[in-house]
This record gives sequence, C-alpha cells and structure tokens, in this order.
Amino acid sequence: MRRAILTLLVFFLSSASLMAGETRGSVTNLPIPRFVSTKTDETNVRRGPSLTHRIDWVFQRRGMPVEVTAEHGHWRRVRDRDGAGGWVHYSLLSGVRTVIVEQDMLDVFITPDPDAPISARFETGVIARLGECNADWCHISAGGYKGWVRKATLWGVDPDEIRD
Repeated sequence: MRRAILTLLVFFLSSASLMAGETRGSVTNLPIPRFVSTKTDETNVRRGPSLTHRIDWVFQRRGMPVEVTAEHGHWRRVRDRDGAGGWVHYSLLSGVRTVIVEQDMLDVFITPDPDAPISARFETGVIARLGECNADWCHISAGGYKGWVRKATLWGVDPDEIRD
C-alpha cells in the first residue's frame, strides 16, 4: 500500500511540475521531454520506478528511440512512438540519438534538397542513427547508407530541434 501511494505521489508531482511549465528533469537537469535510445537488446519497462514494480513489457531491440517524460532517482519514465510507456532504469538507456522512419520507401537524399540525387530508400520502421538537423531536414544513417530526409518523416526528433 505504501509503495502504491508513493508511486501515485511521484506520478502526480511529475505531472504537476510538467503542467507548471518545468522543462528540466529534477535529477539530471536535462530537458523534459527529451529523446534517448535503448542501450540493450532487452529493456524492461516497469509499472513504477523500482525493481519491485511489475514488468509490463520489454523493448526487444537495441537503439530503439524513446522519449523521456519524467525522472525519479535512477528511473526514467519513457514512451515509444505508439504512446506506450512506463519506467526504465537509467542504465538501460543511452544518449545516442536514433529515429524511426515513419514513411514507407522514404527517399534519402545526398544533400538536404528534394532535387538532389537519392542515395537510398528506407522502409517504414527502420531505426536510423540521427545526425545533424536543420529546420526541415535531418541527416540519418542505417545499414551502411546515409543521407538527408525530411524531419517530418521521422519519429524521435522534435519538429523545432536543430542539431549540429
């Protein structure tokens, strides 16, 4: 009972601070929300921020992009592109940025220009490493291929995010 009350209190405080406009994590002082990726082939997603909470499901792919929405000690509340989420121990997450391609047969251009030559095409669901991003385009790489794609065709990068 005490653990359930603590979990609800953490959830309430995290939600209240986000609604109040707080944009930094209380533990890391990093932006909330922010994108990270899974570090291991199996990442347990728990119902609450401790090992005693039930595992609701498991990410079964290394490098999967997730969005951190809250922090509590060594735990990060995350959600995936479908909105499913839960608590993950920080040691299972990486700051390496990845994205998921959301458009089937996405043209990957040599330069950030729709008239540039196409270097590859990626299928929906491909997980790619995220590089530089300008206002409309991001440089990504996967499977030995790399190039520029429209930012709007990716999940795992904010629409207004600029990366050097």
